[in-house]
Amino acid sequence: MPKETRAREKGTGRQMVRIVLVDDHPIVREGLHALLETQTDFQVIAECANGEETLQIGETLQPDLILLDLEMPVLDGVETIRRLRNLRLLQDPRIIVFTAFDDDDRIIHAIQAGANGYLLKDAPREEIFKAIRITSAGGSILQPIVASKLLRHWSFQRQDAPQQGQGESHGQNSPSPLVRNMPRGLPDDLADVPLEELTEREREVLRLLAQGMPNKEIASHLVISERTAKFHVSSIMSKLGATNRTEAVTLAVQRGLITLHF
Repeated sequence: MPKETRAREKGTGRQMVRIVLVDDHPIVREGLHALLETQTDFQVIAECANGEETLQIGETLQPDLILLDLEMPVLDGVETIRRLRNLRLLQDPRIIVFTAFDDDDRIIHAIQAGANGYLLKDAPREEIFKAIRITSAGGSILQPIVASKLLRHWSFQRQDAPQQGQGESHGQNSPSPLVRNMPRGLPDDLADVPLEELTEREREVLRLLAQGMPNKEIASHLVISERTAKFHVSSIMSKLGATNRTEAVTLAVQRGLITLHF
């Protein structure tokens, strides 16, 4: 089935979001499918039971968004995300992890692999709908409980930082061992490079990124063009050494550039 142009749902002003559901439990997929189809701007175009199927579907159907579990046979969720990001598809799909697992390692690895959002399976339906719309529009979503676990984890890492190897800088701009140990963090040859200072406008954009705003909303909030907002987001990601918007926010919090409130 060829990739279709994203259609705008009549009467809503919203673009149709073409979604692939990935979970090894048929009853979960069926329930999600029925739930999402209640929304006129959502179209579930495929269901997959494991990561291998997801890679094939990703190349064939080029979905707008993939909602996937982490624990699956054949190929797990984190590795599936990594491989999807390396496929270099015509349209890089937005990815939301939808799982029952909320332990720190799974969250961190999923985000570093390239997930744009992380939702727990007990999330209310309206929160799921909102997450899909924000993420498909270019934003990122982390539930407060997920973000708080990340912050707690970073807090422990910061406390341990002075005990790491000799010659490390322990200032605000020095990445902690957590970043070096992540699957796709800063490269080793950049690990000790001081963080390039963000401009005041970039800090404003960063704070809006932390709220999950896509470029269009950032532009509207700051009264700038969407193109300019996109430029600032790209500059922020480059300066932080981030591979996606979610990682940019998590690295910014880790380095003390912004604070998340719940």
